[in-house]
Amino acid sequence: MAGAKVQADDSLVLYGFDRVIITITAVLCALLEIVDTTIVNVALNEMRGSLGATLTDVAWVITAYAIANVIVIPMTSWLSQQFGRRNYFAASIVIFTIASFACGNADNIWELVAFRFIQGMGGGALLVTAQTIITESYPVEKRGIAQAIYGMGVIVGPTLGPPLGGYLVDNYSWPYIFYINVPLGIIATMLSLIYVKSPKYGEKLKASQVDWWGILFLIAFIGSLQFVLEHGQQDDWFESHEIVALSVVSVFGLLAFIWRESVYKHPIVNLSVLNDSNLRIGTVMCFIMGFGLYGSTFVIPIYTQSILGWTALDAGMLLIPSSLMTAFMMPFIGKMIQNGLPQTYMVATGFMIFFGFTFWMFSIMTPDTGAEHMFWPLIMRGMGLGLLFVPITTMALSTLKGKNIGEGAAFTGMMRQLGGSFGIALISTFITRFSQKHRVDLVSHLQSDNYNVQQRVLQLQRGFMSKGLSANESLNKAYAAMEGSVMKQATVLSYMDVFLYLGILFLVCIPFILLVKQGKSKVDMSSVH
Repeated sequence: MAGAKVQADDSLVLYGFDRVIITITAVLCALLEIVDTTIVNVALNEMRGSLGATLTDVAWVITAYAIANVIVIPMTSWLSQQFGRRNYFAASIVIFTIASFACGNADNIWELVAFRFIQGMGGGALLVTAQTIITESYPVEKRGIAQAIYGMGVIVGPTLGPPLGGYLVDNYSWPYIFYINVPLGIIATMLSLIYVKSPKYGEKLKASQVDWWGILFLIAFIGSLQFVLEHGQQDDWFESHEIVALSVVSVFGLLAFIWRESVYKHPIVNLSVLNDSNLRIGTVMCFIMGFGLYGSTFVIPIYTQSILGWTALDAGMLLIPSSLMTAFMMPFIGKMIQNGLPQTYMVATGFMIFFGFTFWMFSIMTPDTGAEHMFWPLIMRGMGLGLLFVPITTMALSTLKGKNIGEGAAFTGMMRQLGGSFGIALISTFITRFSQKHRVDLVSHLQSDNYNVQQRVLQLQRGFMSKGLSANESLNKAYAAMEGSVMKQATVLSYMDVFLYLGILFLVCIPFILLVKQGKSKVDMSSVH
């Protein structure tokens, strides 16, 4: 990082056809990376069957990719400087593409997990580097639009995964969710080698100067934390010795990493960039936005599949209008930022709209809610996310200069991913715990001597007897049906709680946005690495 030099602003700007091509390439790469975080969710059952794996084993297909992602993202700026941006970006696409093919050809679950980790290492680099490339390809006055175009890929990506995965699994087989990356990866590699430019950097570090300890501490901190978040609920959190041990490793890894980066001359991650108050607040906002984006993308398909009995494809399709709304809004939001509308107002409005979406979902959830009831709340979600992504990113980076902007972009990218991991972990825990609590509350109102309860049991019993079952069998079936009904209602109440608390979290954020200094609205991202 020391001694890094960058070219003048205009040397990286592209015009006309070249800019269109590089924009498509960068968005395609960001989309490939993000779609692959969610596309496997709907194929886990098929993988389990064909590879003879347990549910716990197959969950590693998601975990390995997520761990690799969050380890690589903070190092992206440094790696770009060491190898040159074009070389690093193209190599990352090649690694991602080859690993995708290997995933499709895996013979057993652990082979698949290993290749998913390698795929995640290649994919993690694509997110931040694509953002940098697309932004630098536009002149300074159009960089709000550039951020908006990139934002479309990041917001739409998680939603495209489940329906695309559902379609490929239903019509072909699970390896095709990986094979689909291969032709796209080959095209992206060729385009990046032809069109991507690298800023000129100073001298590369010798092997002896590389911050190996920093890399090791980062892997220990992020890798352990991601594992704890992915597996905490299913292992009953701190009842598991493995979760306790990895939590300790994560805490000590974080402390050692902060110490190392503060004292070493050539740190792998430049922590001093966090001295900027806007970036500090922006990273927190990115974390909360990731929490809401990935959390709601996680909870809505589970609700529609487990409670309403929808297919994976139908559940995935439900979120498409929301993402299209976000994509539709992005160019307008980019234009508003370019015209000088304060990002703080836009972010505050975005948080308020997202609160409106969560409260609306809270009020309409039942065991029989239909797609028509959720359409407009989800459109509202799309509006809220649209008003959050680009303004938060530009606001976080607006008071940074030079190479610090690239380092700041890596922090915002990492915190968005970690926010998603925390969101999914906490939401799955809350659903389990709240469901148990609501079940106890509901059962306490179902006294066996209550006339209405007795009538309901009798009605169910007669229904089963009419199908030829004996009185005793019918009574047992009636009680089982009542229990199922109670459990379903308890689960719906737990989903309602999750949406309510998610909304309150977004509402509480609004006053903190007032702490943000208004930087220049046209963020100079010309020297991001």
